[in-house]
Amino acid sequence: MISKSESGVFVDMKNGNVYKEFLNNHMFVRILLIFSIISVITITTLSYLIFVSISEMVVRRELDTQRAAMENVDRYINQQYELVQDMVREIYRNEALSANLSTFMDRPYHEYVQNRLDELYKESPHYSTDVLRYFQDLMDKNSGIRNIVLYSAERQYLTGFDQDKAFRQMSVNSARSFIPDAMSLESGNISIPNVWIRQAIEQWDPALYSIRVPINDKQTFKNLGQLIVYMDSNRISDTLANDELKGQIVVLSANNKVMYDSEGRYYGKSYPYLSTSDALFDDSNLDLVNTNEDMYINKLASTDKGYVIIGAAPKAEIAESYANIRDFIMIISAVCIVIAIFVPGFIVFNFAKRTNRIIYFTRKVKNGDLTARIDDQRGDELGQISRSFNDMMDELNLYIERVYEAEIKQKETELVALQARINPHFLYNTLEVIRMRALAQGAKDVGDMIYSLSVLFRNLVQPKKEYMLKDELEMCELYLELFRIRYKDRFRYTITAQPELQAEHVIKLTLQPIMENYIVHGLRPERSDNVLNINITSEHGQMLAEIQDNGKGISSERLSEIKNELARTEETGQMFGLYSVHSRLRYTYGPQFGLEIESIPDAGTVIRLRYPLTGETEGNDV
Repeated sequence: MISKSESGVFVDMKNGNVYKEFLNNHMFVRILLIFSIISVITITTLSYLIFVSISEMVVRRELDTQRAAMENVDRYINQQYELVQDMVREIYRNEALSANLSTFMDRPYHEYVQNRLDELYKESPHYSTDVLRYFQDLMDKNSGIRNIVLYSAERQYLTGFDQDKAFRQMSVNSARSFIPDAMSLESGNISIPNVWIRQAIEQWDPALYSIRVPINDKQTFKNLGQLIVYMDSNRISDTLANDELKGQIVVLSANNKVMYDSEGRYYGKSYPYLSTSDALFDDSNLDLVNTNEDMYINKLASTDKGYVIIGAAPKAEIAESYANIRDFIMIISAVCIVIAIFVPGFIVFNFAKRTNRIIYFTRKVKNGDLTARIDDQRGDELGQISRSFNDMMDELNLYIERVYEAEIKQKETELVALQARINPHFLYNTLEVIRMRALAQGAKDVGDMIYSLSVLFRNLVQPKKEYMLKDELEMCELYLELFRIRYKDRFRYTITAQPELQAEHVIKLTLQPIMENYIVHGLRPERSDNVLNINITSEHGQMLAEIQDNGKGISSERLSEIKNELARTEETGQMFGLYSVHSRLRYTYGPQFGLEIESIPDAGTVIRLRYPLTGETEGNDV
């Protein structure tokens, strides 16, 4: 099925060839499609680049926030470490306290008590320098200290202080405990509490980290043992109270144990995402580690103290920070795409509509409507084309009035002259036939011939507004009837025509001269089988009149002369009848219509006349 769109373009709906019939024939649609594709790609690309830039900025900001929090944690741990160092330095600076500490660590506790009583009895100025009181005061001043442990290397004794101001002293020799082996590592570092020391002092809180400092004799520099301070890991969270963190912060010891966990999930366990050894010897500050979920890992290593601070933030959690930005960018991009497509689309389709109007009116002119005018008063190029089209049509109509109509009048004048020449010629021949018949014999059929002749005269002189095929065929029948009467049984004719062609308009006296030409030049009076057939049919949108006889025929040389004469633009007078018919058909209907001749000597002649079909279905009778 073929349908016509509003723009006047035919689309083959049955075959579905949309591209060929629509896109390929619509320049503005192709322009809009290409522009839309470019706009979508450009806006999408820019939106993606903006989103990537903003998301990276958000990730960097979150990681910087996390980095700042890690630095606060590192600063706090260092402060606690310096606090313990200051405790030891304070002991070294106080002679009496240092001597008291050496006595406490080198001698049994009862000897230490006896020594303190002797000093009190002697009213020694150093009687108040009790190392036990000193450590208890420190715990009172710093609530972050959970336990203080003194280990005597010489006596392999362990003394523990807790927040309840109670202390206990116990023997931890190598025969009964692994504590001496653990204490042999005399390095000042920060780690998780030793499990054997935990067991000795009955301290199992997992949220602790220990700071260990060696104790030496001030006079001899002999190592007396070690001071171990257990710090509360939960106090580290106080440094993060004002930070809006994503993910978690953990502090790992040298053996990859968790000393602090902001979420409290990994106390007493190994951290699964990153090892301490990797963190201590890797110079990079930021890595992305692929585990069961993508994690952003920040690392801050303290190599001298043997711990690593790790900030771990799940990628999905940080992505939530810029999810609103992503949605906003998508909405803005969608709005920009809609605007970039529909606004130019509205403008383009407006131009397309105006262009299709111009095409529509040019087709109307092509189909013969010379009154078509385009109403477009805009000042752009299409408006100028429309006004130029209107001016051109005005000039064309003036030209038609001046030239074409004058030429038509000239042709009409020539046709009238041709018909005026035909009528006397026909009348002369007819009267001559009657004269010959009357001289030959006084037959009674002369009346019939005179009757036919009178009817012919009446049809010739009577003007008609519409002259149709049936009128022309009736005149041919009257004319041929005269000669059938004359030649009696030696001549017969047939006239056939399709019924729907009877009302077709034709030019007057186009078939009758062909009949006359046959009677004069083709009929063989000596024969009794002279036949003339007239057949009217329709073919390829035209009406075809075929006149066929079995007469003398035309020689090939004479036939060539006749065709050359018919092709001339002016008549020479050698064949008035045939030329008049041929020229009138061409003048009236166009060069594709006219007369065609085929002939075989001694066999007959076929003459074909072509008329346009007018589509008329009724008319006046003769």
